Amino acid sequence: MAVDLRIDGSAQYSISTTVAFLDHMLELLALHGRFDLTVKATGDTAVDYHHVVDDVGICLGEAFKKALGDKKGINRYGHGRVPMDEALADVTLDFSGRPFLRYDVRVAKGRVGSFDVELAESFFSSFCTHADMTLHIQAPYGKNRHHILEAIFKAAAHALRSAVAADTRLPGVPSTKGVL
Repeated sequence: MAVDLRIDGSAQYSISTTVAFLDHMLELLALHGRFDLTVKATGDTAVDYHHVVDDVGICLGEAFKKALGDKKGINRYGHGRVPMDEALADVTLDFSGRPFLRYDVRVAKGRVGSFDVELAESFFSSFCTHADMTLHIQAPYGKNRHHILEAIFKAAAHALRSAVAADTRLPGVPSTKGVL
């Protein structure tokens, strides 16, 4: 597993996880977040995709945590709301240092291609835990599984881009405690 992340990038990406739908979602994350992202992962996909999806979430979370360092000079909070045809996703996050996921997504069980839709929640759980981020994801409606998950990843990208952006008016840590 290898993940390379540049949060102040220009949306350059190279994604290869052996899970085609995950590759597509990570490409959207890089593009809409304006991150440079390289991910190379393999695993026991003959069994199922769960381990690879979780491992990518873990490594991506750790990459964000490392890239943000002490979190001085960032906005800290981010929000993204994205429609995808009939679906809508709303993602709000805080690089608080307190990992928590609220995943309130109305999506029918099943697959997008060979990707089980519940793996998206597993990915975001691993991601937010290892990024030390509070993450709220809502998708109140939608019919097409692909559209729902795509809206979520795009909304997450917008929220991440906003949260990691520099806030030149507050050069220190965005917390009254002085540490996140």
